[in-house]
Amino acid sequence: MRIRLAEAADAAAMTEFNQLMAMETEGKRLEPGVISAGVEAVFGDPAKGFYVVAEDGSEVAGGLMVTYEWSDWRNGWFWWIQSVYIRPEYRGRRLYSDLYAFVKATALEAGNVCGFRLYVERENEHARRVYEKLGMAESHYLMYEEEI
Repeated sequence: MRIRLAEAADAAAMTEFNQLMAMETEGKRLEPGVISAGVEAVFGDPAKGFYVVAEDGSEVAGGLMVTYEWSDWRNGWFWWIQSVYIRPEYRGRRLYSDLYAFVKATALEAGNVCGFRLYVERENEHARRVYEKLGMAESHYLMYEEEI
């Protein structure tokens, strides 16, 4: 398995992963044109973030997106891990662990990252256990949102 930064040629896989993840986790169908444009926007503007993929031969087996949040308290960046998806046939092989290790190494190289954050559905016990095994802890913050 090869872990690497995603390239524009991986946009179709990342779009597919987002659609599959939304259906699997929320029963939500994403509008294909909107999600495709959203993924392309990340590849077109590094300030929005970046994708990391796990590749098995020529197949993209899984991936995630990293976005940024500035912390004035720490004078550094939190990297938010989002859009995590592993194809079902590749689950249970520690792919997320490998992706996360790659993200951490990339952050150390950048030198201005103060931590990592992600959100997970409360009911997703498996994912929560994985994140905890990798050293992450549940935050004391609750998340609020309003869509417009």
